[in-house]
Amino acid sequence: MRGTRGKVCSKRFVAEQEPEPGHGGIFLRFVLPRLYVILDAALIREPVTQIAGQLMDAGLRLLQYRAKTATPREALDAAKQLAQLAHQKGATFFVNDRPDLAYLAGADGVHVGQEDLSVEQARTIVGRERRVGVSTHNREQFERALATSADYIAIGPIYSTTSKTNPDPVVGVELVRELRSLTTKPIVAIGGIRLERATEVIQAGADSVAVIGDILGAPDPALQTRRFIETLETAKPAAHL
Repeated sequence: MRGTRGKVCSKRFVAEQEPEPGHGGIFLRFVLPRLYVILDAALIREPVTQIAGQLMDAGLRLLQYRAKTATPREALDAAKQLAQLAHQKGATFFVNDRPDLAYLAGADGVHVGQEDLSVEQARTIVGRERRVGVSTHNREQFERALATSADYIAIGPIYSTTSKTNPDPVVGVELVRELRSLTTKPIVAIGGIRLERATEVIQAGADSVAVIGDILGAPDPALQTRRFIETLETAKPAAHL
């Protein structure tokens, strides 16, 4: 299949099939939806499945469940419900931090941080058929993540954020632009991304923007989701390698 291009569907992900640079083989680059909503349990006052359903009905196709203070049983129960709902609605669902819960819940993947299990350790738990994403906060961490089997790499915080108690230093869109030249792997930008600045993040080279507060804290989260999707659909992305 040398010199060919095409598309391969894997669950709710789409993979572009392209010749591998320098080898003449084939590699798969996963194409993420441009909007990635993180359902932070600390910011949600209604049943998490209720808000998730509203956002998916508004068009959301990529979401993650984050529950830092929940007990393992509480987190697993919620993750199971979210996984089932997401799959019913054709969305892709990740669990934050916990590959064991992602596996047990039937999620599509897990997202790990710098202090969690490594990408390869997480993949051993969730299995090869599920996806693993990883957070990075500077170029050094990003380059280390490139050497792993991570399906996507998150970088941030792009802007000042209040969604974390002790956030890492702001990296800005210039770092996104710099990192874009290093890889064809999907880059997810995260941290303080509001609707009015979402376009510039895509233009800098991010494949997807992760949003928490500007959607969960909106008077109408579903309406805000639609606004994000409409805005991101018209953003002109930076060229990949």
